[in-house]
Formats: sequence, C-alpha cells, structure tokens
Amino acid sequence: MNNVILVGRLAQDPMLEELESEKKRTVIDLAVPRNYKNQEGLYEADFIRCILWNGIALNASKYCKTGDAIAIRGRIQTRSFEDEEKNKKYITEVIAQSINFVAPKYRGEINGENK
Repeated sequence: MNNVILVGRLAQDPMLEELESEKKRTVIDLAVPRNYKNQEGLYEADFIRCILWNGIALNASKYCKTGDAIAIRGRIQTRSFEDEEKNKKYITEVIAQSINFVAPKYRGEINGENK
C-alpha cells in the first residue's frame, strides 16, 4: 500500500501551469517540521516536493499562499531522468490525491481590519 499523509506549510506560493494536454498542474514544496530539536535547540523541517493535478492544483493556486498550513494525502512516486551531462538522476515526490486547508498564515488582519 502506498499512502502518505503530510501536514506542513507552503514554502512558496503555488503557481498553476496549464500543460499542452489541457491538464493543470501545480508543483509545491511542503515544509514538514520534524518532531525533535537539533543541537542548537531548533526544530528543523523537511521540504517535500508535491505534485497537484487539475482541480486540486486549481484550488491550491486560488486559495493558498506561502506559509499556509495544509494537509496532503497522496502517494509517493520515484522517477528518473537524465541531466545535461547524461547522468541518470532520481527524484522522489508526493502525488497529491487530496488536500485540506488547515490554517492560513497570519496576515495581520483581524475582523477585516489591518493590524
């Protein structure tokens, strides 16, 4: 079974791409905090590449911004490609099947007033 659930914050604004096949795609990096502190007493995060397709991609690009907390349910995919020097490279990413909007990043607005 290949299932993964991640909860983290967006490392950048989602950018919607429309491909020649008329599919929509958004590639995001999700900052997922680790459960322990490093030697300096700080929590580190893993930045996980996630691919969103079609309706999920459209909603994320419309409603999410850098720093927003989201939950992603999906599957892990590993693929390979050749770089410019013809070296084989591997990449692991999460293909999102659903996302939940957990919390927006505080943007200095309370009850419609800028603070």
